[in-house]
Amino acid sequence: MSASDENTFAEEEEGMEDQVHNDSDDDDEGVDMVEDGDGDKNVYVPGIEPLKPGEHLEMDQSAYRMYHECQTGAPCLSFDVVTDTDGDGREEFPLSMLLCAGTQTDSAMANRLLVMRMHNLHGTQKEDEEESSEEESDDEDDENKKPQMELAMLPHYGGINRVRVTQHEEQTLAAVWSEKAKVEIFDLRSQLEAVHSSAAMATFIQRQKEATALFSFSGHMSEGFAIDWSPLVPGRLVSGDCRKNIHVWEPQEGGASWKVDQRPFSSHSKSVEDLQWSPTEATVFASCSVDHSVRVWDIRAPPNSMLSADEAHESDVNVISWNKTEPFLLSGGDDGLLKVWDLRQFKSGRPVANFKQHCAPITSVEWNPADSSVFAASGADDVLSQWDLSVESCDAGARVEATKDLPPQLLFLHQGQSEIKEVHWHPQIPGVLVSTALSGFNVFRTISV
Repeated sequence: MSASDENTFAEEEEGMEDQVHNDSDDDDEGVDMVEDGDGDKNVYVPGIEPLKPGEHLEMDQSAYRMYHECQTGAPCLSFDVVTDTDGDGREEFPLSMLLCAGTQTDSAMANRLLVMRMHNLHGTQKEDEEESSEEESDDEDDENKKPQMELAMLPHYGGINRVRVTQHEEQTLAAVWSEKAKVEIFDLRSQLEAVHSSAAMATFIQRQKEATALFSFSGHMSEGFAIDWSPLVPGRLVSGDCRKNIHVWEPQEGGASWKVDQRPFSSHSKSVEDLQWSPTEATVFASCSVDHSVRVWDIRAPPNSMLSADEAHESDVNVISWNKTEPFLLSGGDDGLLKVWDLRQFKSGRPVANFKQHCAPITSVEWNPADSSVFAASGADDVLSQWDLSVESCDAGARVEATKDLPPQLLFLHQGQSEIKEVHWHPQIPGVLVSTALSGFNVFRTISV
């Protein structure tokens, strides 16, 4: 898998997407249409009724402020956004971003730890028309607006289950859970230099060898998926495995080693699927598990959890997300449900909000870092949804018949990817979502957020 094989980046040209969105600023709801063989168009809502023979979906460009696609050769089932130096709150096109991802292929020898720099990302045609003059752009202008990508890859033995990135003592570090039953930490410095400089990239490719971990921990004894860096204590890490054990890592002086508590946190009875540190309390983290529970822990009081919702879902709880500014925890399970938990009422075991729009297991959830009422979720039904808890029924406005029964909090449904695995908001570019699936990456911003 060479660099030239993987540097493919293209915008979607044909209709593979559909979406339903509610914009509380408008009286009417924007919806996508299905075109049948006779050219007639009808409203299509994912999960309500399958497409009929002869019908196909057409992407509504006007529903997006930006939309791009990216393929990296082998599928990346997990990724994280790397904080860059271009500043926060940037919205002016063209945009750029850095991502770190890991591949998961059938051959253990063929996997890679990737750093991607995507740049020259322009808005959709509608956005461009609003911001430019009425003169038609020539071929040279179109060429200048093509998105670009640099990709720096390190061979990694074993499929990568999950990747999480942090900044620690001027280092950009990636924590990697892999099928080797190890958690490894890698310094991304050389890869980041390579994607910013052609000379550095040439040197990187010439010296390319298997990724060497800065530090690794083999104490889990089985593989896992759950891992998270503390947002309050640089370098502090928590990891959980498929044997129900959770370990906390403390950074040591020098930035190249960690002390891992050998005594696990062990209140779960089955596999730990996801972990999230509290954004406000340095010693507190949350977990979810195949045992149907969501738990809250304090590392000062091992080894048992201090709070729990034992039957948070009726099946496996796959993912959680901790709201950055409100005492809310979001969970998604195999039952297709999205639940919002108020931690002040967590002991009651009852969520404050419960949404059932996805018709398959939830694969990823995340609160918008810039808007505490907005979150995104993805499911095994190949749908990515956007939600806003602040929207009330009376705010929904007039709706067309096909969408009148949708929850008023549902802003947008995005499709076009096959087996979506993970979704993240970009913390420095308001409203921009990045999602990864077996079919590749999508980078987009809707008109709803």
